Amino acid sequence: MARHEPSGPVTCSRRGSFWVGTETIQTDAGALPHGPMYVEWEAPPEETSGAPWVLIHGGGGQGTDYLTTPDGRLGWARLLVEHGRTVYVVDRPGHGRSPYDTGVLGPPAKVMSAEALRPIFQPPPDGPGSNPVSHLHTRWPGGREPGDAIFDRWLAATGPMLADQAAMHALERERIGELLELVGPAVLVTHSAGGPGTFLAADAKPDCVAALIAIETLGPPFAKNTGRGSDLVWGLAATGPFSFDPPAASPEELSLVTSERDDYGPMPVTLQAEPAHRLASLSRFPIAVMTAESSLFTLFDRHLVAFLEQAGCDVELVRFADRGVHGNGHGMMLESNNAEGLAVLEDWVDSRLGQ
Repeated sequence: MARHEPSGPVTCSRRGSFWVGTETIQTDAGALPHGPMYVEWEAPPEETSGAPWVLIHGGGGQGTDYLTTPDGRLGWARLLVEHGRTVYVVDRPGHGRSPYDTGVLGPPAKVMSAEALRPIFQPPPDGPGSNPVSHLHTRWPGGREPGDAIFDRWLAATGPMLADQAAMHALERERIGELLELVGPAVLVTHSAGGPGTFLAADAKPDCVAALIAIETLGPPFAKNTGRGSDLVWGLAATGPFSFDPPAASPEELSLVTSERDDYGPMPVTLQAEPAHRLASLSRFPIAVMTAESSLFTLFDRHLVAFLEQAGCDVELVRFADRGVHGNGHGMMLESNNAEGLAVLEDWVDSRLGQ
C-alpha cells in the first residue's frame, strides 16, 4: 500500500500543544504544578474519521522519539499525519518538556549512560552486551559509540526517570488517563518503560481506548529488580490496583506460579494460578504485543501475551520479522526502516478496527 513508503513532508497540517495535569500542590516553595504532562498534536488539513493515535515514549526518552529520527527523517508521528491520522505525542511527567521538579516528584534515578543503553538499543553482534539475536541488528541509522553524530543526537534526548517507580506509574496513570478522556477513544501506542503507566491508564479508562499497542514494554510480568528500585508486583506495573475480576485489593491476593517452559522462551514465566483473576477493563479492546527481530525483548514477549490471555484479554503477539520487517532493535521507531515498522502497526490497527 502506498502509505508504507514516505511521500515527503506534510505541506500543510493542523497542529498545537497543551498540558494535562495542571493542578497545583503546596510545597515549601509555594504552589507548584503537580507533575504536568506536555502534549503535542498534529492532524491532516481536513478532519479525519478514524481514531486518533496517542504515542507514549519509553525510558528516559521523550516525545521527540516519535517526531524526527536522529538522522533527520520523518518520525512515526509525522508519517501518521501523512497517512491521514491525527496524532498526540506526549512527554511523560518529568521528561522532555514536562518539567522535573524534585520538590514535587521526588529524587530522580540516575540517568542511563551510553554504556548502559547500548546493550538495549545498539547491542553488539557478539561478546559483552550482546544477546542471542543481536547479530541480526542491521537497521541502526548511525554509529554505535559516542562521538558519532547520529548516536550523539539520539543520546542527547536522554534524561532521568523518577527514582520511585511506583509513584511514576501512578502519576502516569492519571496524566495519560486525563489525555484519553479528552481525545479518546484512541489507538494507544506505548514503548518500553512507558508501558506500566499506559496499562494502568487504559485499565482506568477503557471506554477511551480503541486499541492498545504495547511495543517491548517493561517486563516480563511480575519482573523483579526492574532497574528503578521497584518490582512489577501487579504484573504489569509497580502500583495498582487493576480492575481484576474477582477484585484484588493487593498484589498478595494474586496467587502466582513460576515455571520453566520451552514454549515461553529461555526465561522462567510467572503467571497466575488457576482460576485466574480476569482483567475486566483491559479485555474490552484489542491489544497487540509487538517486538523487533534483534531485540532482547523477543526472549520474553510471550510471557506478556500469556499473562494477558490468561486474564481474558484479546491479545495478539506481533513480531516484526513475521511481518517481513527485519533487522530492527528496541528503537525501531528511530531506525533506517522506521516507515516499514510503522506499517506493521497501521496494518494491525486497520485489520482490527476496520480503518
